[in-house]
Amino acid sequence: MLTGKLNSLINNGINVPLKLIPSFTRNKKNKTFKKQFLVNDISSTLTLDYLKNFCGLFSHKTEIVNTDNPSNIIVKRKTDCIVNFYRINDIRFINKFFEIVNEKLSVDNTFICCVETFTARRQRKSVYNIPILRNIYFCFEFVFLRIFPKVKFFSPFYFSITRGKNRLLSKAEVLGRLMSCGFDIVDYKTIDGLLYIVSEKKRIPSYDMNPSYGPIFKMPRVGKSRKIIHVYKLRTMHPYSEYLQDYIFEKNGSLNGDKVLNDFRISPVGSFFRKIWIDELPMLINLLKGELKLVGVRPLSISKFNMYPKKIQDLRTKVKPGLIPPFYADMPNDFNELVLSEKNYLNQYLKNPIFTDLKYFCKAFYNIIFNGARSK
Repeated sequence: MLTGKLNSLINNGINVPLKLIPSFTRNKKNKTFKKQFLVNDISSTLTLDYLKNFCGLFSHKTEIVNTDNPSNIIVKRKTDCIVNFYRINDIRFINKFFEIVNEKLSVDNTFICCVETFTARRQRKSVYNIPILRNIYFCFEFVFLRIFPKVKFFSPFYFSITRGKNRLLSKAEVLGRLMSCGFDIVDYKTIDGLLYIVSEKKRIPSYDMNPSYGPIFKMPRVGKSRKIIHVYKLRTMHPYSEYLQDYIFEKNGSLNGDKVLNDFRISPVGSFFRKIWIDELPMLINLLKGELKLVGVRPLSISKFNMYPKKIQDLRTKVKPGLIPPFYADMPNDFNELVLSEKNYLNQYLKNPIFTDLKYFCKAFYNIIFNGARSK
């Protein structure tokens, strides 16, 4: 009854001074659910106005909760949206939570959650306004809240202190986790220090037990004869970024037909690594394994490989990919020019491999040294 009155007020454009949001918490004594009303779960009418664009916030078809336990989410037959106001930062098993939410929803149903990102955290904490000290503090937080949970020796110590609360999370990681758990991203917006993410269930979770998280990781790429090889690279992106490849390429477009524009998946440290080429060094492992050669077309992900015309795909897979692509020799301006650059290189290589690689190596070396060509 109360939610019905609130819904009527909000739908008629009347400001509600206290936002009363229904939530479920577990009663530990009798294992039943007790419905409560939490005051100020939503900090401003801006949040209400934003969420109303994607669901009937107080509709009987929308399940609103404030919980870190997915078993507390009771979904009715007609439920088509779940909104959780509990910060993702304070959920210990994030992927498991998303996977169970996925099971509770039908395809095309909506899931809305929120997270405090790196940027919002820095703005909230006054220590980040103090030069030098902010860098020391960030390093401490990063090591304790990001590295410790993933190191087998330190993780029990970390979880005994934090209980998995207040984790450092980037926007890219949370979006990537949602994508890996079967959701597509519809929209997101930062309001009052929290990033609200609107997603839709599109498939079952991938249940990937080995997502890229460490400093050196392997990327599946299309090699010679269409064989899938795993290329080693030093991490320059936030964890789970690989799941966002298609989404961000479609959303932001590309630079010179090769790199994504305004790629928020790249971390500040990663951007520095790319400028000085450190991120490419682990690919020497693939060179020694004979999966790559020194000069050659860039090894592509399956999704990006499928963007190429069929004739170019066939041409590409006749030879091994390389560490130094013809991109740095020809410096194409868009995707069509990139395809043409690779086509010209491959045709020349198939006729005269040694001379072609030597010529393209010299051109690439000149552009890198004198024209500032860099991996973006």
